[in-house]
Amino acid sequence: MMRKLYLAILSAAAMLSLPFNASAVVDSGEPVRLVNAPEQDDVFQIEEILQSIPTPLEISVLIQEVGTVYRRSDLNNPDMVNRYSRTIKKALNLGVYGTDLGYANIYGKNQDALSYLNSVQKLADDLGVGAFFDYQTIKKLAESKGNLDELITQTTLNFEKINTHLRERKREEISVLTLTGGWIEAIYLTAMINERENNDLLKKKIGDQRLVLDRLLLVLDIYNDKDGFADLIKDLTSLQEVYAQIEVIETEGEPEMREEDGVLTVVQGKKTEVKVTDDDIRKITVLLRSLRNKIIR
Repeated sequence: MMRKLYLAILSAAAMLSLPFNASAVVDSGEPVRLVNAPEQDDVFQIEEILQSIPTPLEISVLIQEVGTVYRRSDLNNPDMVNRYSRTIKKALNLGVYGTDLGYANIYGKNQDALSYLNSVQKLADDLGVGAFFDYQTIKKLAESKGNLDELITQTTLNFEKINTHLRERKREEISVLTLTGGWIEAIYLTAMINERENNDLLKKKIGDQRLVLDRLLLVLDIYNDKDGFADLIKDLTSLQEVYAQIEVIETEGEPEMREEDGVLTVVQGKKTEVKVTDDDIRKITVLLRSLRNKIIR
């Protein structure tokens, strides 16, 4: 049952993370070339970077599959929503509450899900995108049982509408902040649960975020002159410095078919393995707790 659900969630790309298209960032439509990447010669397109980041709901499914007990105290208090006055706080916590909403839904906690749905709607309204979020339809689905697949589909469509509106209004940075908040909350939950249960699968998921964080920072740096971004980037860079101490091993994998300029070519695939230690996890958990507290307070 959960395996089918996991596959369904993977097909619902970016349900709660609001990825945006690279062409929306530059008027020329040319791929965005980002310097100072993990490998200096690498060239990343923003869309490719965002697609590489796991959705918060994907991580929530992993947490549920390892048999973790649901604890509402791990999540952000939905009543805190009225404290967020700055745009950056609202956008980040839209991602946080989006993750908490998905997490509550996965565990079938309907009442909690409705509370987080209300918080999501409040922040969406505050950010001027509430009209693109069909609250009543999603509320009805959240209240019923056995409609999780439809709930995922409808939520995906609603966030796609929000994302389209943000692109049209040249407000892509809101999408990036929402993605960042959702990712931080998902990894924070993973770290908190691992702290209690010491689970190897969860440790691996935390360690795997090293590559994700590198790419996320590349995108955030595009908006470093906007309100609050510099502080957020500074905090995430501190986390990146801890992740940089983790050993990453690359080995050859199976050959892969790729399309380049309309021509299919065979390239040598690579496998990446992250060697994370308990000490690495402890340091990451400390920084995640601090970073997440700054976002939600």
